[in-house]
Amino acid sequence: MVGRHVASRRRTALAALGTLVLTGLPAAAMAAPPPAPGPPSSTAARTLGADRPSDEVLRAMERDLGLTKSQAATRLVNEAEAGARAGRLRNALGAHFAGAWVHGSTSAELTVATTDAADLPAIRSQGAKPAVVKTSLSTLEAVKEKLDAAAKRSRDLDAPIWYVDVPENRVVVQATKQSAATDLVEAAGLQDKGVAVHVSPDRPRLTEDIVGGDAYYINGNTRCSIGFSVTKGTQQGFASAGHCGKAGATTTGFNMAAQGTFQASTFPGKDMSWVAVDGDWTATADVKGEGGKRTQVGGSVQALVGASVCRSGSTSGWHCGTIQQHNASVRYAEGTVNGLTQTTVCSEPGDSGGPFISGAQAQGVTSGGSGDCTSGGTTFYQPVNPILSDFGLTLKTATTQAGPAASQGETAIPWSAGKVYEAGTTVSVAGVRYQCLQTHQAQGVWSPEDTPALWQRV
Repeated sequence: MVGRHVASRRRTALAALGTLVLTGLPAAAMAAPPPAPGPPSSTAARTLGADRPSDEVLRAMERDLGLTKSQAATRLVNEAEAGARAGRLRNALGAHFAGAWVHGSTSAELTVATTDAADLPAIRSQGAKPAVVKTSLSTLEAVKEKLDAAAKRSRDLDAPIWYVDVPENRVVVQATKQSAATDLVEAAGLQDKGVAVHVSPDRPRLTEDIVGGDAYYINGNTRCSIGFSVTKGTQQGFASAGHCGKAGATTTGFNMAAQGTFQASTFPGKDMSWVAVDGDWTATADVKGEGGKRTQVGGSVQALVGASVCRSGSTSGWHCGTIQQHNASVRYAEGTVNGLTQTTVCSEPGDSGGPFISGAQAQGVTSGGSGDCTSGGTTFYQPVNPILSDFGLTLKTATTQAGPAASQGETAIPWSAGKVYEAGTTVSVAGVRYQCLQTHQAQGVWSPEDTPALWQRV
């Protein structure tokens, strides 16, 4: 009976997608590059600030991704629009959903994978390219969780990375030698379960002793980077990497003036921390870009695999690349960290803790990686939304306003500003139910009824 009820809800959701194409979901991702100065606005692009990117973001994308300014601007709009469409399809496909990613120099192609060929018309109705695969995303994530558990029982640094490869519909273990990967797979009981092995000499390292945005110093000796400004009630502060300092450690700023104290820090397991600052410091929505110029953060909507992302760091400066995987696990010499995002952005020692942004949306803080900005490399970041959620923080943004009071007495979770919502979560506002399309921290100006890029009425 329960299964029939779930199937009925899924059929209803799939049928509704056909009308959504006609009601505010322009196929921006399929459009040709517009004339200067940039692409036309869309609902998602306006919400996420992708239709008004800073010059610092565009210039770095031109340099690092080989784009023209117009292509860079178009890419940001396409990625914002693709995230909204992928979110609607994720909710509609339910357990059949197997992931989504963007592709192409301007991210003009959105692919959505399913385990059921009957879903193909619904996927195409959203202007996306369908892919029928064998394994659902939830099943792949369950396989990775077994690797996470097995890794806790071992400290073999020769198998440092494992993750869900969404475009290839598989789980991958990256190791410096085949035998180390085999040992981890066997320890997880996943022999003959299709776990792929990638042999690589890369060994991710923590990128300590750095600035990323602005420098700060821990207990007068170690140097790290400010990630994003945050608040907790009336207390101002900033988020950074957990390996930078433990709770109770004191900090000084880039000017060596007294600054604040670590309030919480998690490492290993996760790589997150936050520092409360004294009254001489003011939280802003700014991130340091190329040549020290600033770009502003508008929110924390998680970008898709394949989307562009830029990083600020004091050692290597301002660099861009693309997102390769979400939810990667990395075994550093100091311990294993789960839930990281893998990117093609380069980094060097001294860039740790610094901010990653996609367009105007905060993505995370630099954790570690391999390679450098001369020959290229891989960098992992700790996503920002878990930092905000775990520590009860509010991201400082250029659009932050007081949100409306949450409705009471409803069956769904009442929506409220400042809370981090995962994709698929159902909330209620004034008796109306909405389902979250993209993981984000709710801003006061992002109430569900006004943001179809982030919420779908159900």
